[in-house]
Amino acid sequence: MFERAASAENEPDEMNFIKKHASELAADGVERPAARLFSNPPGDYGSMVNEVVSSGDWKESESLGETWKGRNVFSYGRNEGNEVRSGTARPVVLDKLLSTTERVVQEIDSVEYGLTDIQEYYANTGALKKAAENRKPLDSTTGQKKKVPLSIIEAFGGGSFEDSSARLPVRDVEDVLRLEYRSKLLNPKWRDTMIDQGSGGAYEISQRMTAIVGWAATADVDNFVFDEAAERYALDEETAKKLQKSNPEAFKNVVRRLLEAAGRGMWETDDETIEKLRDLYSDADDLVEQVSF
Repeated sequence: MFERAASAENEPDEMNFIKKHASELAADGVERPAARLFSNPPGDYGSMVNEVVSSGDWKESESLGETWKGRNVFSYGRNEGNEVRSGTARPVVLDKLLSTTERVVQEIDSVEYGLTDIQEYYANTGALKKAAENRKPLDSTTGQKKKVPLSIIEAFGGGSFEDSSARLPVRDVEDVLRLEYRSKLLNPKWRDTMIDQGSGGAYEISQRMTAIVGWAATADVDNFVFDEAAERYALDEETAKKLQKSNPEAFKNVVRRLLEAAGRGMWETDDETIEKLRDLYSDADDLVEQVSF
């Protein structure tokens, strides 16, 4: 399909951007300029962005976009690869596509799993957005790279693009994140239900705290999310005790991610809160060491 679009003779470039960009790449001598289906290396899986975020072993958020790009340079489709492998690395084509990306669109087709439920959303969609932004010029008003909007289409509602009265909702990622954090992570009823599940529930809370850092690095997370997460899970003495009892490692990670967010400039809070969190982290670390022995 993409090859046919790139070779359409009767369509001007302004009506066929696949043809436009493929022609530009072809003029530079790039092979298979119409390649559009990119993914991980053959036989492998994952962008590795969530692994990097989990380890905390990264400096600038831009590096997460480059991690995603490095893991997704393989083009797939007809005549790609050989008898041994099914994909072909085409980093030049992907780089061109990222540089011309004006908007990223993610469809969610399940009411059960949202953006904050699965690590892969920020590790792929969020990191793709960051990779595209890395290739944008500086915005003269902010002095930073121009933002690439991320739109979320919730396709599980049974809407339609054809019927204007029942169109599928399309929302900015920031609005979807706010809604999900308020309805789940910051919802006291959700918190208490997770805590009642013991170690597994504490682990679920811990994973979502890591994901907040991932989304804050690749998109934008409101300050109130970190404020309320700190109040509900770390600074609330009763909740903290329950988490420490059921899963000390999970509680340690909750506090660690809050401190990390503050250290990376994702969360603005006061010095008193930081000191409390540091004390909690020190105590949690001691408890984990005791459990390990």
